[in-house]
Amino acid sequence: MNIWASMPLQKQIRGWIIHYPVAIAALFCALLTLSGWLALTHNWLGSGVGILFAAYVIGGYDSTREGLNTLWTEHELDVDLLMIVAALGAAVLGLWQQQYYLLVDGAVLILIFAISGALEDIAMQRTERNIHGLMQLTPETARRIQTNQTQGEQIQIVGVQKLRIGDRILVKPGDLVPADGLLQSGKSSLNQASITGESVPIDKTIGDEVFAGTLNGSGAIVLKLHKLPENNLIQRVIRLVETAKTTRPPSQQFLERFERGYARVIVFITLLLLLLPPLLLNWGWENTIYRALVFLVVASPCAVMAAIMPTLLSGIAQGARQGILFKDGAQLEMMGKVNAIAADKTGTLTIGKLQVCDIIPASGSTVAELLQTAASLEAYSEHPIAQAIVSEAQHQSLPLLPVANVQARAGLGITGTLEGAILRIGKQPFVQENLITSNSTTSNLTTSTENTLVQVGQQTESEGKTVIWISRQDRVMGLLIVADQIRPEAPALIRALKRLGIKTTIMLTGDNAATAQSIAQVAGIDQVYSNLLPEDKVEIIRTLQQQHHTVAMIGDGINDAPALAQASVGIAMGGTGSDIALETADVVLMADRIEKLTQAIQLGVKSQQIIKQNLTLAMVSIVFLMVANFLGRLTLPAGVLGHEGSTLLVTLNGMRLLRNK
Repeated sequence: MNIWASMPLQKQIRGWIIHYPVAIAALFCALLTLSGWLALTHNWLGSGVGILFAAYVIGGYDSTREGLNTLWTEHELDVDLLMIVAALGAAVLGLWQQQYYLLVDGAVLILIFAISGALEDIAMQRTERNIHGLMQLTPETARRIQTNQTQGEQIQIVGVQKLRIGDRILVKPGDLVPADGLLQSGKSSLNQASITGESVPIDKTIGDEVFAGTLNGSGAIVLKLHKLPENNLIQRVIRLVETAKTTRPPSQQFLERFERGYARVIVFITLLLLLLPPLLLNWGWENTIYRALVFLVVASPCAVMAAIMPTLLSGIAQGARQGILFKDGAQLEMMGKVNAIAADKTGTLTIGKLQVCDIIPASGSTVAELLQTAASLEAYSEHPIAQAIVSEAQHQSLPLLPVANVQARAGLGITGTLEGAILRIGKQPFVQENLITSNSTTSNLTTSTENTLVQVGQQTESEGKTVIWISRQDRVMGLLIVADQIRPEAPALIRALKRLGIKTTIMLTGDNAATAQSIAQVAGIDQVYSNLLPEDKVEIIRTLQQQHHTVAMIGDGINDAPALAQASVGIAMGGTGSDIALETADVVLMADRIEKLTQAIQLGVKSQQIIKQNLTLAMVSIVFLMVANFLGRLTLPAGVLGHEGSTLLVTLNGMRLLRNK
């Protein structure tokens, strides 16, 4: 989202100055450096020196402030201060020897250093703009439906912060959804690009979850809130991105510690270069100071320091744009090193909701009759299996029949009467032991039908599915097969992970072995661990880490949180994930898009490749420039362009991850 698009020009300019002060300073520094150089070429010495001095002040202010602050508070030297010292040294030498082009060299040094800082600042601001864009996706008001006994339902405009769990809100066509809720009435297609990164609208029907910040299509819908506004998915996204922006990964922390020690070494060597060549090699002081200044420039680790953070910040920003949230740069780094992935079953590899996947009527019954009868009785139960059966009947538009004398038998099934006939639904023994047979012919027919159904049921149960038997009075009507369906995208995901270099995929589940093996076989999972408690999952992750070193864990439930914390990278499902899973995880896949896992790994791998490229380029350029300087073949402008040019290349290379693909 472009936050400048709708602003007048004056406000846009003011916004750029406020949001990109380092870039604006670099721009003015460039103009002043060019003007100063032109003035010197026309022998306007006074004007040229004055303009270049202004370029020094404007372009070097930020680096000087940061360098002096580090020196004052931490008693350490950093690259910022070294660059300013080198630039000032060039200016002093130029004024001393009346070689004014050295003032231009110093200004160019400050300019390129300022541009490098501006590019890193822009990468940071891109992440900041993602946050502001997310904030703008949540409207400030909502249309709350108030029920009045005398006047009926009325629409009241209220602030989003005043909404409470249980409130009903109206979302008109074209509106942004103000809060997470369950669709209570109406149907529409919603654009969930802000959550999932995909712009294709998703159809929503009654019972579906709708997220704050998504854009309603052409239908008016009524939502019932099931979360407080501050716990909306979009608000959690904002908090996670803000955390990621301010956290430095271990590799960057190591480089910063390296920079402090390296800077002291550079200063020490520079002092030796200032003192020893005139005494030992009979160099002139002018040449000695000049070579020392060039060394100070080319030996400073600017490019090395810019090798990591712009890359990781760009990767985090790109991930947020694609519906993948990295809590910090360390996890983006780690994602590129993962070689084994463990996944929870329910709600991660599967949809997490029981569904009727097959209806098998006995002889004399039809599919519609069997489902309608079962749903009419199960409508009185709150069991997840009952809800799945009733939901399937509603999906097929089958009306419920009047059932009386309903009684539930815990762990067995449920009974009732329909038009005087006894209905039974439940496990096989519960249904079969109470069948009434009126004569031998019926008995033989019933036995034959039952034997066929028993074989089908046993085969189905061996596949990890749940078999529900239904009988009416003296005969078995048939079977309903209920199961938690595997996500359609799961098998393709596992194949994609293998192509990305993931050596081993593992399923961790508290479910039984038959169900786990069935799901794993369809998905293509390598290893399966079933009947697990939360602490068992943690121990398995530890064992896997000893075998594979870097192990990711993806899950969505409270029972997954300990394993997510133990894993090298914990990945939570953003849509169905519990709050504790989202807080514990290192990476969040927005909504229910498990296929985003491949994009997350690709971002991690790509960031690692770019960081390695950057470090190689930075070290090679430093060594090459240092050798050229010792051979006396390098001028200060060439040293500045070579060294700071490599810094710019490194920064721009890191920002490649911002490109849309």
